[in-house]
Amino acid sequence: MRIAGITIPDNKRLEYGLTAIYGVGLSRAQSILKKLGVDTGVKPTELDTDTEAKIRAEIESFTIEGDLKREKAANIKRLKDIGSRRGDRHSRGMKLRGQTTKTNNRTVPSGIHAAHKARKTMTSGKVKVEKK
Repeated sequence: MRIAGITIPDNKRLEYGLTAIYGVGLSRAQSILKKLGVDTGVKPTELDTDTEAKIRAEIESFTIEGDLKREKAANIKRLKDIGSRRGDRHSRGMKLRGQTTKTNNRTVPSGIHAAHKARKTMTSGKVKVEKK
C-alpha cells in the first residue's frame, strides 16, 4: 500500500504503519481509521482496494510530506527574516521554547540516530595568572 509516495509497512498494524507518513502521527492515524470505520489492528495486506482508496483520500486531505516540510521551512524562514528571538535561536541551533541551556545544552542533535556533536563551551572568563 502506497500513500503520497510512501510505502506503508505490511508487517505492522495499520495504525502504526500510517505513522511512516510525515505529518501523520498515532493520534491522527487512529482518528482517520475510526472515522472510516476500519479496525486499527488490521494489517495493510488485509485491506480491500476500496478501503485503501478511502484511507488514501482521507490522508491526502491533510498537509503531509513535502508540502508540510516546505510550510515548516517557510515559517522558520519568516521568523528569521523578521528578526524575532525564535528565528535567531533557530539560526543558532539553540533551544527556543524557554528551556534551560545552562546544563542541558551540551550536545547538538544533528538528525535522528546521528552522532551528537558536543558544543564548545566557554570556560570561566577569569584570566589565569602564571605563578613564578
